[in-house]
Amino acid sequence: MSTPDPSTLPAAAPWLTIVGIGEDGLAGLSDAAKAAIAKAEIVFGGARHLELASPAIAGDRRSWLSPFERSVEVVLAARNRPVVVLASGDPYFFGVGVTLSRAIPRAEMTVLPAPSSFSLAASRMGWALQDTVCVSLHGRPVDLIRPHLHPGARILALTSDSDGPKALSTLLSQAGFGRSTLTVLEALGGPRERVRTHRADSAALDGIDMLNVCAVEVEADAGAHVLPFTAGRDDALFEHDGQITKREVRALTLSALAPRRGELLWDIGAGSGSVGIEWMLADPSLRAIAIEALPERAARIARNAGQFGVPGLSVVEGVAPGALADLPEPDAIFIGGGGSEDGVFEAAVAALKPGGRLVANAVTTEMEAVLLSAHARLGGSLTRIDIARAAPVGQMTGWRPAMPVTQWRWAKAAKE
Repeated sequence: MSTPDPSTLPAAAPWLTIVGIGEDGLAGLSDAAKAAIAKAEIVFGGARHLELASPAIAGDRRSWLSPFERSVEVVLAARNRPVVVLASGDPYFFGVGVTLSRAIPRAEMTVLPAPSSFSLAASRMGWALQDTVCVSLHGRPVDLIRPHLHPGARILALTSDSDGPKALSTLLSQAGFGRSTLTVLEALGGPRERVRTHRADSAALDGIDMLNVCAVEVEADAGAHVLPFTAGRDDALFEHDGQITKREVRALTLSALAPRRGELLWDIGAGSGSVGIEWMLADPSLRAIAIEALPERAARIARNAGQFGVPGLSVVEGVAPGALADLPEPDAIFIGGGGSEDGVFEAAVAALKPGGRLVANAVTTEMEAVLLSAHARLGGSLTRIDIARAAPVGQMTGWRPAMPVTQWRWAKAAKE
């Protein structure tokens, strides 16, 4: 069954009620929430939620299907009948409400949230929620926490299961944050609630409840892997074989690419993946595809992406322009390596979305000739980047120039 486009459906009165429920079950629900459950012809939820609400359910109860998209279709099939969906805590904070809203117009829903597990955890810790980093690691890589590991930071991390705290403890220890305080808050709000605090590198993390949130008070060891917030991070933080856009040039390149919310970058000839990684670090909504011809470099890019906390970076192993076929349309493109190869530049220009930006760097005369020709034909701007670094000259110090870089930036005309 295909999911209908909500915009094509006639307006309807609210028929779906999404009820946030906690570990205290019906005792924590409002009268309105309990009444909606009692009146519903169908109640959807996980097995745990259905059990918590069981005394109030008079209609048909349905457990979620796998994959979850099948359940969305079943909910839609009950349109205009009184339906309740049970959700954990706040349905719009990493919850099922977000997913359902993609298929069901908001005007057809009533939402009755309960405190999220993040809110409950912050209240137990005495932390100001607005000053706390909240990260969902539920069904997602634990590496996502890495960009937030700064000394003094307070982080709440929702895990997937009883093994989540141990995985987080291991990451903290290996990344140089073993002295951090790790508090595991289990089954918050219910009769099984338990709160235990440990040092991250010496935590006893056996017998953890499946439902848990980890609170981390970050403390860094000497040499901890702290990721700066600015573009142009130290080259030494990346694993590379010399094929890397150097930090100063990278900072200028990210500035020229000008990432905007929700955009997709193609990094053609990605090398170490540094540009795509820093693009994604600029905002969680950003996506990037690294295109790299050499298998060992492609594998290295994936490792770097994990170490920088952006495991969602997509790596395409192949030679451009052939490897560009069938990729999602990009909002921005960076060409750092291999751009002088036949057809790469033309394919990039053709693929770019209207209004998108293309930035290309040249260190060879062949690639510079390509950029000069492009500038003559298409316009845009050319910038010459000359960097020199202080280095020993005998017993003295002198300036050693790096290879100069010619950078071309061009914006494709927007559609009328």
